[in-house]
Order: sequence, then structure tokens, then C-alpha cells
Amino acid sequence: MLIEISELWMIITNIIAWAIIHISVAYGATILPNKYINIKSWIYKERLWENHGKIYESIVKIKSWKHLLPDGSAMFKKGFRKKKLNNTDSEYINQFILELCRAELTHWIVIFFSPIFFIWNYEWVGYLMIIYAIIANLPCIIAQRYNRIRFKKIFNK
Repeated sequence: MLIEISELWMIITNIIAWAIIHISVAYGATILPNKYINIKSWIYKERLWENHGKIYESIVKIKSWKHLLPDGSAMFKKGFRKKKLNNTDSEYINQFILELCRAELTHWIVIFFSPIFFIWNYEWVGYLMIIYAIIANLPCIIAQRYNRIRFKKIFNK
């Protein structure tokens, strides 16, 4: 802990910091021009272990819970909603895939910010914040990856 504050202020600061991080990163990603999101980047590449998305169906049981995830893009006027596929033309599918990449990037960046919580928290709370970041964002990352794999199949047909 670099900055000492009371436990009450730790809790308040944690809540406010997470809100600012989530909203700021999401908004920043929403206004990021498409040209800065490379859907062919290594981060978005389908991995062999994903087995064409089947790993998410068999191990993670994604079909039973992904509908429960919020669509954060609804918070912003420029947000691209990804709850359902509205169209099947190739331009729309391509934009949808790009938006899935944007959303995945957003959740990775939020996780990346989690070590900041060591500044004003006890060490164990800092680790707890990292665990929270992973637990809160990993389901969204999994859903983006799963959907992207499925939509790339559609787009390639």
C-alpha cells in the first residue's frame, strides 16, 4: 500500500475506481476508429485449443449462460449492439466481427488496470481486485471469442 487510507475509504475508492475504469475503457474503445482494430491481430486469432469454439460449448457450457451477459455497448450512443445478429450480409457480419474484437480488447484492458489497486489497498485486497477483474471480464472475453469464431465461419462461407 503506497497510500494509507481508512478501510471505509478503501472500499469507496475501489468502487469508484472500478466504475471509472470500466466506463472509461468502454467509452474509449467505443470511439476508437475501426482502422485501429486489426481483426487479424494475434490477440484475436483462433487458437488450436479452442477447437473451432467447441471447447467453449463442451467445457465452459457457454450456451447456458452467455445470454445473461450484459451488452455494455448499449451505454453509449455510438455503441454497436451484439446481443443478437440483426443481418446476415457480409458487410454487417464483418462489422460484427470487428465489434467483437473491440469488446474483447476492452475487457483485456480492464484486467490490465487491476494492479493499480495495490496503491491504496492492503496487498491481499490488491490480489483480490485482480481476481475480481478476471472473474468479471473473462466470461465476456470467452463470449466474444466464441461468437467471433462462429461468425467468421459464416463470413467465410
